[in-house]
Amino acid sequence: MKLGIGSYTFTWAIGIPGAEPERPMTARDLIARAAELNVRLVQFGPNLKFDLEDCRAARGAGLEVEIGATSLDLAEWVPFARAAGAKLLRTVLQEEPVDVPPPGWIERRLRALIPLLEEHGIRLALENSIVPAAQLRAVLESIAHPALGITLDTANSLVIGEDWRHVLRELAAFTYCLHLKDYRIRREWHRLGFRVEGAPAGQGQLDIPQILGALKQAGARCNAILELWPPQQATLDETIALEDQWARESIRYLRRLIEE
Repeated sequence: MKLGIGSYTFTWAIGIPGAEPERPMTARDLIARAAELNVRLVQFGPNLKFDLEDCRAARGAGLEVEIGATSLDLAEWVPFARAAGAKLLRTVLQEEPVDVPPPGWIERRLRALIPLLEEHGIRLALENSIVPAAQLRAVLESIAHPALGITLDTANSLVIGEDWRHVLRELAAFTYCLHLKDYRIRREWHRLGFRVEGAPAGQGQLDIPQILGALKQAGARCNAILELWPPQQATLDETIALEDQWARESIRYLRRLIEE
């Protein structure tokens, strides 16, 4: 297992609609940050503009590269991943529980991708989000092909009421990529609801040693990517500074747990 960072480690620095930095982080900046943090892997996701030259630059810097996409329309992304020197392509269907695709539709689309994945030697890792983990497991068990697996995100499935323990039980054996995203759930002051807020790795409610142990026991062949959900501060500059601080704290903590 390699420890790495990705474009969702620095979401605020890259920018989101309504919160664009004056100088957004670029793919080359992310590569430089990986060097500063002394990690061996970078995952370029769909929130970041990047091209083949950026991927080659990352590899030239001694980094393993993984590619992130969205949807299952991947006819162009699979050969791109091969050209980029990536072995893994991560994708996610959508992030809001609206019009959740049925398992049969997901299975048909995944089966249709197998020849392309085989041709280019790419593993596809579908990220848990709005589809229940048990349904994802059933689809992968039905297909039973080594080119298809899971990107296990420790926080995404909260949107459908599934916590990391449930997701881990269902999907550990199929995990090809781990997104470590720590968080805290707190009651609002009025006691009428909860707030989910990010935390540096090891300072939230994840039991990261348990997660890593379960993946090892399941025989998962995956890397670990740090992702962060820093809360918005008074200014964007302060938020970006907090994000950077959390990244450094998180990598220091994770180094004690992940043997490369």
